[in-house]
Amino acid sequence: MTMQRLCHSAARRSTARMITIGFVVALVTFSIPVNSAPPKHDYPTQARVEYVNECIGRHQDSLANVYQCSCTIDRIADQLSYDDFVESITFARYAGLPGEGGAVFRDPEKGRALAKRFRLLESEAERECGLIKD
Repeated sequence: MTMQRLCHSAARRSTARMITIGFVVALVTFSIPVNSAPPKHDYPTQARVEYVNECIGRHQDSLANVYQCSCTIDRIADQLSYDDFVESITFARYAGLPGEGGAVFRDPEKGRALAKRFRLLESEAERECGLIKD
């Protein structure tokens, strides 16, 4: 009988401790400020996933950067509509192609301006999201 009481009292203390820990975790979780506003422009999920995967690859190929890369595409989506994003990132990616194939992306003034704007916007977003350290 004594052993049974010891087990029950230990179980009650353990349960009380777990409830207290659960309350503290819930309190901390709900007190963390969350950016509840979605990005201004909605991009297809596939485009977001592709961007995040490429971003992770550019930044030490570490899954630890998934949140920063997701933040970056959200910041870009606040500034560019999806159509503008596709056009800008296309010029930015392919402007470095050699020969005639790259000339289509490299030579037009509009293409250079779009690529420059995208690169600037992307680097600002990466800095704000913690991917680039000053």
